[in-house]
Amino acid sequence: MSPHADAGGARGTRAAPDGTAGPARAATAAGGAPQATQNTQNTHAIQATQAIQATQATQATQITETGRRTTQATRSWEGAGQMSDAAQGAAELRVRRGRWALTDGWVMTRRNMAHLLRTPEEMALYFSLPIMFVLVFGYVFGNGMSVPEGGAYREFLLPGVFAMTMLYGMGATGTAIAMDAGRGVVDRFRAMPVARSALLTGRSAADLLRGLLELAVLVVCGLLVGWDWHRGVGRALLALALVLALRVAITWIGIFLGLAVPNPDTVGTIVFPLAFPLTAVSNVFVSPEVMPGWLGTVAEWNPLSATVAAIRELFGNPGVGGGSWATDHALLLAVAWPVALTALCAPLAVRRYQRLSR
Repeated sequence: MSPHADAGGARGTRAAPDGTAGPARAATAAGGAPQATQNTQNTHAIQATQAIQATQATQATQITETGRRTTQATRSWEGAGQMSDAAQGAAELRVRRGRWALTDGWVMTRRNMAHLLRTPEEMALYFSLPIMFVLVFGYVFGNGMSVPEGGAYREFLLPGVFAMTMLYGMGATGTAIAMDAGRGVVDRFRAMPVARSALLTGRSAADLLRGLLELAVLVVCGLLVGWDWHRGVGRALLALALVLALRVAITWIGIFLGLAVPNPDTVGTIVFPLAFPLTAVSNVFVSPEVMPGWLGTVAEWNPLSATVAAIRELFGNPGVGGGSWATDHALLLAVAWPVALTALCAPLAVRRYQRLSR
């Protein structure tokens, strides 16, 4: 072997500075590259797994929140449904109570009308009184009366007699209520399964029917003595409706008096002093134009005068007059006065009725 070959071999096996032979170091470097690649892939896999887990957690949270909101919405709908059912039940209960009150009120109306039919003398008195008004004031005083604007006095008188008859019906209403209260009938009805409002509404409806019968008798009597309407059937029916509206208001005044003064005799003595001045200081018998100034003003604002002036205008009868606000707006006052009197006296009567046995 040559010296150069030995020298080259010695140089080929010379140790590296870090103590590793050259071929071994190359082999180690060649094996470390795949390991680094594997580590990188593992890191990426871990990150992907974490990302998937985070996404799943977010989706689970969203599903949980959606479920909670759905549950709340369901409970809200159930609560609303329960409230709707409760409101519907309350409405049905009010309807049943209303029907019950109407049925009991109609029974009381039939009872009161049956009492009237079973007492023919009282019925004859009720229907003879309007006829006496027409005959006495139309024939006895009519020849000495004159209408300011001209026309027949009987046509001037009859609308006033219509309203005056409704006014004097207050005595019969108060007396009947006082008799029921004095005899203990009211207490017996209150102890029975009857609507509390039936006694009062039945009395009011019965008096309205009786007023309608009295008005029919007056119309027939007026036609016989020469009275008539001149502006058509529609206006005539409206005039009769205004008279009946006045009767409803007067009925509630009579009910309150009958409950406040349970003695029937006392009610009779109270009603006449109340009704007579209202009739005298009105336009029933004479026009307010022929009265003294202040008295004529009082007569024009009388609730009775408002109804009489309005129905005279609707019937086309003489004596309508004019010049004052009350006369020019008689139709408005003929509606406003009954409504105001009913709104005042009906609650007072109901309150007095509720306090009877306390």
